Amino acid sequence: MRQSRFHGRVESGGRMCNWPGCEEAGEFRAPGARLPGFDGPGDYRWFCLDHVREFNSGYDYFDGMSAEEIFRAQSPLHGWEAQSRAFRPDAGVDGTPRWADFADPLEAISGRARAHMRQRQADLKPENARFNPEERRALGVLGLEGDIDGKTLRLRYTRLLRQYHPDHNGGDHSRAARLQGVVEAYQLLRKSPALA
Repeated sequence: MRQSRFHGRVESGGRMCNWPGCEEAGEFRAPGARLPGFDGPGDYRWFCLDHVREFNSGYDYFDGMSAEEIFRAQSPLHGWEAQSRAFRPDAGVDGTPRWADFADPLEAISGRARAHMRQRQADLKPENARFNPEERRALGVLGLEGDIDGKTLRLRYTRLLRQYHPDHNGGDHSRAARLQGVVEAYQLLRKSPALA
């Protein structure tokens, strides 16, 4: 596919004009029904020179937008809503990102950060201080807090063992990985000096 430098013409073999009843070669690209956005680049229609001119003369980018959306799209600040680090009062020296700096429609970044913050807060609790980081992760696997004793550990292990073991689930092995994690966490914690 070769593109003409100045005219927008894309020469390719076999593409026909999408205008109904036209038999000319479709060498000019026009926006399709699906516009570019979060889901990808969108699609295109291909027209001959006469029909792309006709299409462009009647094309309305703002068709279907509310007055507020049109105003936002026409704003000279469009795309500059987030304050850049260099112009913040702290100049971004704290090293932590602000959530306003990111567009996170699926909450992929913020969800992970919330889980990380919950883990850090749990690690700072005084009752968790007696366990090392690996043992704290094992407590998380078992769903326990740091204020446990050996008896509580055994009871929780027994309950999870019954919950995930294939013999108690009609031979269902879909939870085997979870069961293995529970067993490894219990083996680590039962040898912990914090529970001696």
